[in-house]
Amino acid sequence: MDYLLNEQQVMIRDLARQIANDKIRPVAAKYDESEEFAWDIVKVIAESDLFGIYIPEEFGGMGGGVLEMCIVAEELSKACGGIALGFAATALGTYPILLYGNQEQKKKYLPDIAKAKKIAAFCITEAEAGSDAGSIKTTAKKDGDFYVLNGVKQWITNGGEADIYTVIAMTDKTKGARGASAFIVEKGTKGLEFGQKEKKLGIRASATREVIFNDVRVPKENLIAKEGMGFIVAMKTFDNSRPGVAAQALGIGQGAFDLAINYARQRYQFGQPITSFQAIQHMLANMATELEAARALVYATARMIDSGSKNISKASAMSKLFASDVAMKVTVDAVQIYGGYGYMRDYPIEKYMRDAKITQIYEGTNQIQRNVIAAQLIKESLKAE
Repeated sequence: MDYLLNEQQVMIRDLARQIANDKIRPVAAKYDESEEFAWDIVKVIAESDLFGIYIPEEFGGMGGGVLEMCIVAEELSKACGGIALGFAATALGTYPILLYGNQEQKKKYLPDIAKAKKIAAFCITEAEAGSDAGSIKTTAKKDGDFYVLNGVKQWITNGGEADIYTVIAMTDKTKGARGASAFIVEKGTKGLEFGQKEKKLGIRASATREVIFNDVRVPKENLIAKEGMGFIVAMKTFDNSRPGVAAQALGIGQGAFDLAINYARQRYQFGQPITSFQAIQHMLANMATELEAARALVYATARMIDSGSKNISKASAMSKLFASDVAMKVTVDAVQIYGGYGYMRDYPIEKYMRDAKITQIYEGTNQIQRNVIAAQLIKESLKAE
């Protein structure tokens, strides 16, 4: 479908697509196997200025928005969902500063992120605080001109590799979620440590680690917004970043579909290509239709956010929910089209299925997305009465 992208957006898409095809695709299997963080690819993306695509021009970026971020995430993920996370997870770590940082914080951190001199990560999840973000145990106690952070964040994407961490910690446990605050913590700060790299089912080229805070002293100037705003900062960050997860899922699904249809044209059974069989044709038709529907929802949501709309939670949750469910279904069907070959690691398709699964889990499980959607629907219904 034609999504009426402007000239700059088409240029961005084509550039990201070229990087995906020329630089990422040839090494995707290697990084999946070695589980190394793809710093050489990060450098290529940085040299193209794509890391600054969603950052305002006054802070060294290209002045784009969520749509441009989604276009890049989708194209990179077509080649490798794990490598693409170096870009996408940096966006997640950057949004708290973009949305709620003051001018001094933006001037200090955004230019380096825009040029990928420093990449970012977002720290909210803990062992007992995944979907239940209100159960965060990491604390931040005021001590003169500093806050002292203690606790452990779990499963942090870009953990250990990132230079800038936006962290949600409790400044007043008695207030529950309203006692959470957001901070910027720099790598190299005394007491900031990292756990071992996690061994994962998919997105293996992405680094996932514990981020550990042992009496980490953070200047009070690194408080984002004000005390007690942490939960709001986190939720608004997710409202803006979930379309990016949806775009990652969309890219993974589209990448798998492209491989599957090409394979089906070349795979002969009973003397003819398997694309001649109606069963395969119907699978391909369903896959393509579902991907196009997901893309329409993701792009529409991104445009809605970029237009300045305030009521974005429902659409954002819908885009993440739908696109990730589609990615999982499409990648499973793609493996089925490959048949026995699809189950073998000598072929690229099984990786797409492994990579797709996480998109249904992180940045809020799809069950949580349904909760968000339902809550908004009920609220809208009550207002309409």
